[in-house]
Amino acid sequence: MPTTISSSRRPAWAGRNYTLLTASAVVTSLGSHGALIASAFAVLGAGGDGGDVGLVAAARTLPLVLFLLIGGAVADRLPRHHVMVAANVLNCVSQAAFAALVLAGEAQLWQMMLLSALGGVGQAFFGPAAEGMLLSSVEGEQAGRAFAVFRMAMQGSTLGGAALGGLMIAAMGPGWVLAADAAAFAVAAALRAFLDVKHIPPRAPGGGLLSDLRDGWREFSGRPWLWGIVIQFSIANAVVGAADAVYGPLVARDHLGGAAPWGLALAFFGAGTVLGALLMTRWKPRRLLFVGTLCVFPLALPSAALAVPVPVAVLCAVMCVTGLTVEVFGVSWMTALHQEIPEEKLSRVSAYDWFGSLALVPATMALAGPAETAFGRTEALWGCAALVVVVTAAVLCVPDVRNLQRRTVPVTGAAPDAGDKDSADAERPVGGLG
Repeated sequence: MPTTISSSRRPAWAGRNYTLLTASAVVTSLGSHGALIASAFAVLGAGGDGGDVGLVAAARTLPLVLFLLIGGAVADRLPRHHVMVAANVLNCVSQAAFAALVLAGEAQLWQMMLLSALGGVGQAFFGPAAEGMLLSSVEGEQAGRAFAVFRMAMQGSTLGGAALGGLMIAAMGPGWVLAADAAAFAVAAALRAFLDVKHIPPRAPGGGLLSDLRDGWREFSGRPWLWGIVIQFSIANAVVGAADAVYGPLVARDHLGGAAPWGLALAFFGAGTVLGALLMTRWKPRRLLFVGTLCVFPLALPSAALAVPVPVAVLCAVMCVTGLTVEVFGVSWMTALHQEIPEEKLSRVSAYDWFGSLALVPATMALAGPAETAFGRTEALWGCAALVVVVTAAVLCVPDVRNLQRRTVPVTGAAPDAGDKDSADAERPVGGLG
């Protein structure tokens, strides 16, 4: 029977929820990474400049940041798959309206900002629910491999989405790429509607939303490795986001030949993440966060490459290396969250993670254009690269970042004291190099 054969070939850790989550993530990643390029070129095509590109990007990120904490609390209180589906529907509708305006040639800046903001609201509720659902879908010592395979599948779709998006923009215009993204959200919502949450224990009756947020804050603030790395990425994500969303398309337009080469460079970043995830299916570094943080330093390279600017072939190589190393961090980070955070608090802690990591992004997106005017594009890009290096070096000063070790059994209690990170249940590396 086909079903029996398929089930027997599927690894034990790849259950129903994991498979559905992976498939839906591939679909949305395929559409969204092309849409990121399309939205920038839609603004430029409507007569906007770098400042306008930054405003549209900031309009999406600001409500994302504002609603993240509420989204995390809601996702730990309601069935997570219901939250995910509702968020996908909102993203589908807002992106379809964005596409219709661009295809009609009537898109105005305020309309693009409004629709981007609605997409940000959807993402604010979707992100914590999706991360909590994924982290609760696997268990045991194969969790790291499961996360690596998930990210490999998702990032593989980034490879296709960015390259296809750039080519479609060049051939058909950005409106059709935005329409394809809306369709991808619709398909993903249908897949996520079949997720099963019966394995998640029911919430005990207790306080309301504010109580949930306070409980999540205690879990978050009690772990120096957690808030230390979130502060690091608060700055790193802000400057890298400005470089990718604002300066990248401008450098591509002025020096690289337009949307297609920039889409190709982003696709090479996706290829690097696939290679990094593939590496992490085999490698289990014992000191998860120390190894992962070392691999964040290359995140400064794309901004430096755009500052020069280097030829397209060199930029693609830089993006590939960066994608590989950052993916090592990504898998290590997910594994650390899975093993250290109790299941019933995953979405709230994830929301604080997302909130901190994205808090500065709206401001840097909005200020990217004025910074270019004040200091010059090249100088702004070099500044982005320098900040990534500085904050990554600083977070290595946190002892728990250097010493947190891989465990065989996830914790189930409250946030541990800082001295508990190297307890006797730390796992020795299995087939790894750490």
